[in-house]
Amino acid sequence: MASGGVSVASLWTEVNRCGQNGDYTRALKALTKILHENRDDLTALHCKIVCLVQNGSFKEALNVMNTHSKVLGSEVVFEKAYSEYRLNRVESALKTIEGAPEQTDKLKELYGQVLYRLERYDECKSVYTDLIRNSQDEYEEERKTNLAAVVAAMSQWEKAPLEDLGLPESTYELCYNAACALIGQGQFTETFNKLRQAEELCRISLADDSDVTEEDIESELAVIHSQMAYVMQLQGRTEEALQLYNQVIKLKPSDVGLLAVTANNIITINKDQNVFDSKKKVKLTNAEGVEYKLAKKQLQAIDFNKALLAMYTNQADQCRKLSSNLQSQNPGHPRPVLIQVAQLCREKQHSKAIELLQQFSDQHPESASGIKLTMAQLYLVQGHVTKACDVLRSIEEFKYKSGMVSALVTMYSHEEDIDSAIDIFKQAIEHYQSEQPGSAAHLALVREAANFKLKYGRKKEAISDLEQLWKQNTNDIHTLAQLISAYSLVDTNKAKSLSKHLPSADAMSFNVDVDELENSHGATYVRKKAAKVPGENLPKEQGQGDIKKKKKKKKGKLPKNCDPKATPDPERWLPMRERSYYRGKKKGKKKEQIGKGTQGATAGASAELDASKTASSPPTSPRPGSAAGSSTAAMSNVVPPRQQKPAASGATRKKAPQKKKKGGKGGW
Repeated sequence: MASGGVSVASLWTEVNRCGQNGDYTRALKALTKILHENRDDLTALHCKIVCLVQNGSFKEALNVMNTHSKVLGSEVVFEKAYSEYRLNRVESALKTIEGAPEQTDKLKELYGQVLYRLERYDECKSVYTDLIRNSQDEYEEERKTNLAAVVAAMSQWEKAPLEDLGLPESTYELCYNAACALIGQGQFTETFNKLRQAEELCRISLADDSDVTEEDIESELAVIHSQMAYVMQLQGRTEEALQLYNQVIKLKPSDVGLLAVTANNIITINKDQNVFDSKKKVKLTNAEGVEYKLAKKQLQAIDFNKALLAMYTNQADQCRKLSSNLQSQNPGHPRPVLIQVAQLCREKQHSKAIELLQQFSDQHPESASGIKLTMAQLYLVQGHVTKACDVLRSIEEFKYKSGMVSALVTMYSHEEDIDSAIDIFKQAIEHYQSEQPGSAAHLALVREAANFKLKYGRKKEAISDLEQLWKQNTNDIHTLAQLISAYSLVDTNKAKSLSKHLPSADAMSFNVDVDELENSHGATYVRKKAAKVPGENLPKEQGQGDIKKKKKKKKGKLPKNCDPKATPDPERWLPMRERSYYRGKKKGKKKEQIGKGTQGATAGASAELDASKTASSPPTSPRPGSAAGSSTAAMSNVVPPRQQKPAASGATRKKAPQKKKKGGKGGW
């Protein structure tokens, strides 16, 4: 009997009933009472561990298993491995599964999940293929979905070619995984169509459930929409992609991995623009649990973008810290070093940047190609062209590529080092002569080398290249002509013998319509034809010679006011001061100054009022005893200046026209 008078059998009945109803919390209470009676009851311990796992108490379940490990033995291997997997102890879960005495179907399913999290895709693929082949139950569709996810991951992260495993696309999960696999192959148009198909399947499958709202459907479609935006971004449709990404962010999906990837992709579109928005979005990539939801390459890309964002926001110390951490985590990856170099270049420390690149190149020669290209670019920025050429020539991977040969020849030509440029051609031709003789790339290099030598007057050195080209195609008249021209400076007899191979003048003549050629759209010069004059073809009379037409002389224009009858002044070409009749300006005579003086005064009035022109000037005030009337009589006819009005003839002055008044509503 248990405590409180309750029998153990009734407690087990309670446990069974709660297990069927899914009430694991109540079942745990009953199991605790059972274990109080018998601490080492194997069945009760096992049931308690299952209830704890069902409730999500994985740490407590592991504690129970570790405490009673001797009693439990291998009975709870699956529960232990699953608890470790859910606690993100993936390596421990792998050891637990591999140490199991028997590989059951449950363990194989979990084994496949663990291998997928560890990104061991080849092994994971074989596990799921074996499960699908050897089991038939209601979980077959889920296994196929997981296998499709493995194939998509191999295509995206390992660039593995696609295999036709006969997987259907009947559900939106299967169709979505098939679309993701096509992304890794670069088939973006087909990917977008499959994502559209997955979206339709998702809507159809969720529309049948009456409990699912439109918001639930949009939340489920968020991952498909985010992948569609990613495909748009890869196709260069960044505006459409950004709009769709922001729609996904606004939905606030519960999947932190989806939010982190979407925010990271928005940051890559913003680049060095809209930095404030990028700083907001980068917070979504720091959510808890993101590192367990994404692949290593996804997490690596997010960290790289964080460092670049710090550089764009002028957070130099933060950028160095992040890039240094990335370099310690990925010592052979060149990108953290390139970020540090970019930051140094923003600070105008080019020499220090080159030292850092050289150091990484010496330590990791296997991934030094991109690093050396960056070094060459920095040398060019500093104006050290020869050093840049030396760095480029040290890259074995690109040494004989056409682009590299062209760049080196151009730079050496800029430095007027023609010998080094010819040496570049020589080494490249020797490489293709041994590896791909007679190929298009080989012959193209030979021709470019010959043209280069001829351009810089090295005709003797161009002979071997021209002979090689002519032997490949004896009908090439242009090459033969170049060869004869080169031999003419070295061996005239050889030039004469080769000239026999030139076609005759008749054979080289072309049936070309000159008029049609001149009238063509691209003609730059057109010969003008003389217009036909009527009667031009009439026969001329005997003795009638060709009469030259005289050009008509134009009459010169006469100046204005010129009398053609009058004889022109012979001294008209001389300046006025040098002419014989020039007397100069007359001085001493003052002209009447009109408008000067007191306002309104006239010249006559001013003369009358000028006291200096009178014989005797009257005193300013009358003397005592003199008659006052005589002075007043003299001044009575004088009008004060402010009352004077300027005289104007009535014939010339007109009244200003008066404006007509506009009539009213009924005015006449």
